[in-house]
Amino acid sequence: MLNLILFGPPGAGKGTQSEKIIAKYNLIHLSTGDLLRSEIQAGTELGLQAKTLMDKGILVPDEVVIGMIDNKLKEHRSAAGFIFDGFPRTVKQAEALDNLLASYNEGISVMVALSVDDDELLARLLNRGKTSGRPDDQNEELIAKRIQEYNSKTKPVADYYQEQGKFVAINGIGEIDFIFEEISNAIEAA
Repeated sequence: MLNLILFGPPGAGKGTQSEKIIAKYNLIHLSTGDLLRSEIQAGTELGLQAKTLMDKGILVPDEVVIGMIDNKLKEHRSAAGFIFDGFPRTVKQAEALDNLLASYNEGISVMVALSVDDDELLARLLNRGKTSGRPDDQNEELIAKRIQEYNSKTKPVADYYQEQGKFVAINGIGEIDFIFEEISNAIEAA
């Protein structure tokens, strides 16, 4: 089973590349945002817990998110693998994900990180903001804060997988198909 974490700051091209990865490798896409929305919509116990917290402006705890991921793993036991998007964001979450996968005799195959310098990210997000309508993509201060948050909180996760020999950095600047080819090479090497 191929279990891939696609990693990178906002605007690095994860959305574009994840679609291509899913199509080529027939993976199940696990986005924490999508998981939360679908569990809430389905009215599951975890979804109701998450909604109560979110309505109060409280972050959903790791164990609830891990529980939702576990539900998806159970639901798709015969899947070719999973692509994790937006999770894990902390070393604690990475450890919890590793423990969950180990309970299925699985693990993370590779973490692919799209590297893009901050100036390029700013330009991409401002450009995306013109068409997306997302207010967080239209404000330079907010964008800078999101990039800083990513750099400070999620870099340790990259280090965590680097120590396991599962981390590969890919230059996220260039032609989309060339970047995808580099990602494919990293996946196949894993």
